[in-house]
Amino acid sequence: MGRECPHQSSVGALHSGRTARARTGGIRAGLPGAYPGNPSVSQLLPERALRRLIGPRPQAWLGLLLCVALWGCDASSLPPPAGELRINLGTEPPTLDWARATDNISFLVIEQIMQGLTRLGPDLSPEPALAERWEVSPDGRTYTFHLRADVRWSDGVPLHADQFVYAWRRLLAPATAAEYAYFLFPVAGARAYNGGQLSDPNQLGVRALDARTLQVRLEAPLVYFPSLTTFMVTFPARADLIARHGEGWTEAGNLVSLGPYLLEEWRHEYRLVLRANRDFYAGPPTLDRIVGYMVGEASTALVLFEQGILDLVRLPPLEIRRYRDRPSYRHKAALRGYYYGFNTRLAPFDDARVRRAFAMAIDRDAFPKLLQGGELPAAYWIPPGMPYHNPEIGVRFDPAGARRLLAEAGVNPARLAPVRVVYNTDQTHRLVAETVQAQWQQHLGVRVELENREWKVFLKELTVSPPPVFRLGWGADFPDPDNFMNLFTSYSANNHTGWGNARYDALVEQAAREPDVGRRQALYDEAQRILCEQEVPIAPLFVSAINLAVAERVKGFEPNAMDIFFLERVRAE
Repeated sequence: MGRECPHQSSVGALHSGRTARARTGGIRAGLPGAYPGNPSVSQLLPERALRRLIGPRPQAWLGLLLCVALWGCDASSLPPPAGELRINLGTEPPTLDWARATDNISFLVIEQIMQGLTRLGPDLSPEPALAERWEVSPDGRTYTFHLRADVRWSDGVPLHADQFVYAWRRLLAPATAAEYAYFLFPVAGARAYNGGQLSDPNQLGVRALDARTLQVRLEAPLVYFPSLTTFMVTFPARADLIARHGEGWTEAGNLVSLGPYLLEEWRHEYRLVLRANRDFYAGPPTLDRIVGYMVGEASTALVLFEQGILDLVRLPPLEIRRYRDRPSYRHKAALRGYYYGFNTRLAPFDDARVRRAFAMAIDRDAFPKLLQGGELPAAYWIPPGMPYHNPEIGVRFDPAGARRLLAEAGVNPARLAPVRVVYNTDQTHRLVAETVQAQWQQHLGVRVELENREWKVFLKELTVSPPPVFRLGWGADFPDPDNFMNLFTSYSANNHTGWGNARYDALVEQAAREPDVGRRQALYDEAQRILCEQEVPIAPLFVSAINLAVAERVKGFEPNAMDIFFLERVRAE
């Protein structure tokens, strides 16, 4: 997969940020959260006032000024609560159902409250988690995982291998309509079961040998399988709880989990609170609570950071230069691609020549200069830092060649209807869209119309009726190129382009099984050339970077290339 990214650089600018550089002036506001000797945020600031700071169109400055005028709150008079980390989620998590989640926001929360058979270590290699060890058969097709004996769910129920079997069957069941079902297609029978050709789930290649032993049989050897089992779609689930609560099983009060943190509160479109799991098998985490606010404007979130209200935010593009030399600044190159997708079922993008023309008319060198966050221009798809990256792949900026391709395809730019480009509301996405709009209008002579959507609305549109051109980002779920390349297979539910190519599918599947480094490189190179040079259902634009502001009181946090928030051992002093 790669977790669809609602933002270019992540927590804080997650979902929005249309305003220019924010200035704090003398604004003061109360600190969220309750702690000994001080009132809670609900006492300091009524929820209706705080909600002015939250959502896709917050009245940011009005909300802050009203807080000051009505409540006289002074952040400097209230010491920050030790043990509580306050972050900006940026938007409401679309779901906390790990079989249905597809985005970074949901994953950030799920990663704190759940675990899988394996987990990614500091070097992003798989290490034991709920499975204390595993064996692989000589032919590489059968994995036997031995579960830890000391793991219990937060309601006291022991972890059981059957809970993995249920979760994987549920993910693959056609009725679940999980976009990530294809992640488990390497499991024997999985593709046929998901497609309806196999009706008996007992024939799937996953079974519980006993309470603590899970056996997985693959269709063919898969070189990265222990990395795949770190990802949320492979996490165990409880059939009894889903049957009891139905669609509400992920709500606070209903959600039972087994990670380092537990869901304590979820006030939708406002805030989400996690508390430490004191019974976590690896020992209690170092934080007492994590409070995630949903402040839609990145610049507003930065104001709250500068007032000491938030501890960790993503920096809006226009603020990165100002923060670059500050101790609070954190930067990391990301394993995340940013691309424009073409709906290949709609004219004129049903013609590969037109798609190539539009991709060739983009000067990708403009984006690092525009965003100033360490982005890398990219016409390839497998990013630097990922094995089998090849910087030579991809179309080059060639306006004259692009115009020739349009003419060859019989497209008259003057008579072409305006090209509609849709992106989710965010300052970065707006800046990128305006740049692409100007370049296409200048180099191709076409008219371009821009539209923005709130994140959940945008995701729904991509699923139901993708626009002619849309923006998306794709971040690594595990450090293997298959995580990027299988996104655009014909059977990937996360492929919103409508494009499919049998040769591409075969190359990607063969590469996932190939142990020889040289042969695997050749397979991915050929597949990338189909994707980025010949068929061009997408136009990669750049490789993203992570740019954060982290409060001085936060210790032990550093970003990683996969943009996973390892918060189990982070401290807030």
